[in-house]
Amino acid sequence: MSHSPCRVLDLKAAVLCLRRGGVLIFPTETFYGLGCLAADGEAVARIYQLKRRPVQQPLPLLAADVAQAEAVARLEAAPPELLAAFWPGPLTVLLPARAADVAQGGARGLPAAVLNGEGKVAVRVTPHSLAARLALLAGGALTASSANLSGRAPARHWKDLAPELLAALAELGDLGGLLPAGRGGEQPAGGAPSTLVEPLEDAERGGQKRLRLLRAGAISAQALARAGFMCV
Repeated sequence: MSHSPCRVLDLKAAVLCLRRGGVLIFPTETFYGLGCLAADGEAVARIYQLKRRPVQQPLPLLAADVAQAEAVARLEAAPPELLAAFWPGPLTVLLPARAADVAQGGARGLPAAVLNGEGKVAVRVTPHSLAARLALLAGGALTASSANLSGRAPARHWKDLAPELLAALAELGDLGGLLPAGRGGEQPAGGAPSTLVEPLEDAERGGQKRLRLLRAGAISAQALARAGFMCV
């Protein structure tokens, strides 16, 4: 990895980078992600700059476990059977942010950039062992947008990462780095991103709980239907 323009880190150094307010490329169960501690507003702003992502598109979050997800989102707004069936896993759920204060444009511990206009946040619990350890040791949920320039293809292997993105990350010095999958974690599976759903308040129809499918992905509508959920 000597030709990577940005710093290649082990887990300990990656955790320190995040705690210092840095941003990191790291593997997830789907693709490589570009993330930071979700509660760090300055680091979140760097993610948007690095990805050239429109600020109108909130960043999804990745949690190490249910307790970490519960710290940022009201999990009681989701059917418990949904979370039990698909977490940990590539299912991102749009839920009201914990202690959301839409009038102030943010939530307790979360910058406004990770919330939609209704004060909701998209979060999943990752099954990827290295990503989960990273979030757990860093002390909070991470932003987990794909490690690519906005509109470009996501990367399953670090060698597929955009040179422009790696160069921009290198310019951050100690506030940027790459944690490769080979350092204690499995390679991303690739294929499809996490599925994004929003539980609907009108609950059930025909014996099935209803979900709004916001993005098709690794968990199919058929798999959700088999678990008792109808996508609309």
